[in-house]
Amino acid sequence: MRLGRIFAVMLLITGCGAGREPVRRDEGETMKITSPAFEHDASIPSIYTCDGSGSIPPLTFEGVPDGAVSLALIVDDPDAPMGTWDHWVVWNIPSSTRGVEQGRVPAGTVGRNSWKRNDWGGPCPPSGEHRYFFKLFALDAMLDLPPNASKEQLERAMRGHLLAQSEMIGRYRRPGR
Repeated sequence: MRLGRIFAVMLLITGCGAGREPVRRDEGETMKITSPAFEHDASIPSIYTCDGSGSIPPLTFEGVPDGAVSLALIVDDPDAPMGTWDHWVVWNIPSSTRGVEQGRVPAGTVGRNSWKRNDWGGPCPPSGEHRYFFKLFALDAMLDLPPNASKEQLERAMRGHLLAQSEMIGRYRRPGR
């Protein structure tokens, strides 16, 4: 009984950070998602928000595992007042893709965001500063999902196919709010 509890606690401890740090590959390399427009945990420039043109920010992908068949990208805001708000959901991005150009949708399938649209929805917090999580997933398969699939459907479809993942955070506060 005691050994079982210790094992359960160890599982909780090792699983608590899942999705927060890049997954290490055998060669010691780490898959990374970054942006030349803003640093991790720094402010997102307003051009990429509802206070600017709402353009898709440029992103860079590094260290994608050799066995990856596709990539998926999720951008969400866990600080939204009505629960996590999904800004962008994209899957079946070719694994050879090394980033996203500013204002350009990568090859792949764009799913349904919280605005019920199949596109990028830039940060637009109603009040205070919000965190925006840019999550990159390397998968061992192409996913069979309809274009109107949600983040939750994508997350279910990714189960058992994840090779690596990485995340970066951007922050945004609307002027005067």
